[in-house]
Amino acid sequence: MLDHLIRRATVVDGTGGPAYLADVGIRGGRIVVIAEPGTVTEEAVTSEDADGLVLAPGFVDPHTHYDAQLFWDPYATPSMNHGVTTVAGGNCGFTLAPLHPDRPEDADYTRRMMSRVEGMALAALEEGVDWTWSTFREYLDALEGRIAVNAGFMVGHCALRRHVMGADAVGGQPTPAQLDAMLALFHDAMDAGAWGLSTTQSSTHSDGDGEPVASRHARPEELLALSRAVGEHEGTQLEAIVAGCLDQFSDEEIDLLVDMTAAAGRPLNWNVLTIDAAVPERVPRQLIPSERARAAGGRIVALTMPILTPMNMSLGTFCALNLIPGWGEILALPVPERIERLRDPATRAEMLRRADSKEAGVFRRLANFGRYVIGDTYSAANEGLGGRVVNDIAAERGQDPFHCLVEICAADDLRTVLWPMPTDNDPDSWALRQRTWEHEDVMLGGSDAGAHLDRMCGAPYTTRFLGDCLRGRKLLPLPTAVRMLTDDPARLFGLRERGRIEEGFHADLVLFDPERIDAGPATLVHDLPGDSPRLDSKAIGIVSVRVNGVETLRDDKVTGAVPGTVLRSGRDTRTVSTA
Repeated sequence: MLDHLIRRATVVDGTGGPAYLADVGIRGGRIVVIAEPGTVTEEAVTSEDADGLVLAPGFVDPHTHYDAQLFWDPYATPSMNHGVTTVAGGNCGFTLAPLHPDRPEDADYTRRMMSRVEGMALAALEEGVDWTWSTFREYLDALEGRIAVNAGFMVGHCALRRHVMGADAVGGQPTPAQLDAMLALFHDAMDAGAWGLSTTQSSTHSDGDGEPVASRHARPEELLALSRAVGEHEGTQLEAIVAGCLDQFSDEEIDLLVDMTAAAGRPLNWNVLTIDAAVPERVPRQLIPSERARAAGGRIVALTMPILTPMNMSLGTFCALNLIPGWGEILALPVPERIERLRDPATRAEMLRRADSKEAGVFRRLANFGRYVIGDTYSAANEGLGGRVVNDIAAERGQDPFHCLVEICAADDLRTVLWPMPTDNDPDSWALRQRTWEHEDVMLGGSDAGAHLDRMCGAPYTTRFLGDCLRGRKLLPLPTAVRMLTDDPARLFGLRERGRIEEGFHADLVLFDPERIDAGPATLVHDLPGDSPRLDSKAIGIVSVRVNGVETLRDDKVTGAVPGTVLRSGRDTRTVSTA
């Protein structure tokens, strides 16, 4: 007997092939029958009519930071609401394990680092996670059996360094014995099922003390030793972030990425390729590592988002504005002194100059302050300004836009929420995206779901992208779009029997209404431990989500089931050839 039968679904199977009508039967967590409508004679415990609905494989999000959130939110919301059934975590060099058993202060250091660098609420990290593990195996075991999605995790380079070197991990170099200990710890993690290594060399990544995170101090020989270790385990990967990921790689960064993937003999992915027709030289430059990697026996894949992810800003709390050259030192001042400096015309002029300079890289996109929209306000002086564009307010007041923005924020003691409007929403940029998505070494992803919780909401990229393909710009046909969200990432990670609707595959499935599928606007909610805020977005048109055959979501409501599994390298992933 079947566990469940889905009748008359329009199946988009993840291969990129044409859609077709079929009945799909599930038993024991697997897809066991795909047949012409009305031809399945085996009885089923439950069934449903999916006439007019699309049945697709569950979406695979290749870049998340759900490492902590899964402990208090096994449903990985809002990603699962938007059809995601598998998440890849442990990215950017940051993981919650391993932790040194004799140094309880390492957990506090990790919490403060994750709060600073990945925008996770410190109260949520303190109250929502028990922090009882030491080894990476213990961390994975702590999640097993209690999550609703499938989740695989890289090992963060920062955690490896901290475990072996202690406080010397920031600023120091490992001795030969310490490097050997780091490698042994890393091998243990991959034996336990870790997917491989994630690391960061990005200048934007600082710990809770404001110091460059541990992996930024690693020299190439350390990174290559760890990369070679990755190649000794089945079904493993590399993920790396360097400063040039934000704009354009330097020659040295290209050399490093190519050497790492070649040393491992494993794919390396990086995040995130920003596509903007106003900077036409960026995409060709960012794909040079991929071209060189193939010649060297490796593979480098660029992740890029298929939507424009709204991200809010503030002059009062840490955000992307702090990363503009010269801005961080001003925005780190105590609020009264910060307001005084911001009100100084000379200071503002210098800040604007730095923000619009070449050294600002991709952050130049934030420098058009007249296009900002005012979000939440907190003072009588700003009543009625929410939702208005700064340019319009500045014109009424006879101020330049940045001065106007500063005065609005100052009236709120810098708590004002600011929404910059994208500068790359033009037809030429979307045409460039469409062409770039076709490249064999470009993959959709980079949501950062689980991170930057009160600043951005990238998790809904799946539903918003599909809605755009079906009813918006229609840049891609639906079968291609679904393949990019399912089979493409599944194949990059070597996931066994996932990413397609195929007999024998795991029944990770999403059923949706093609006439409605979309994502609602990002709204601020206070549902994290410690009443901490985050941005959320409602899924529209998602009828059902199944993970390993069990329904986890129906009409945007979680069912309470937790059928997800911790995906472990080797057992659940196979080695992906780079040849």
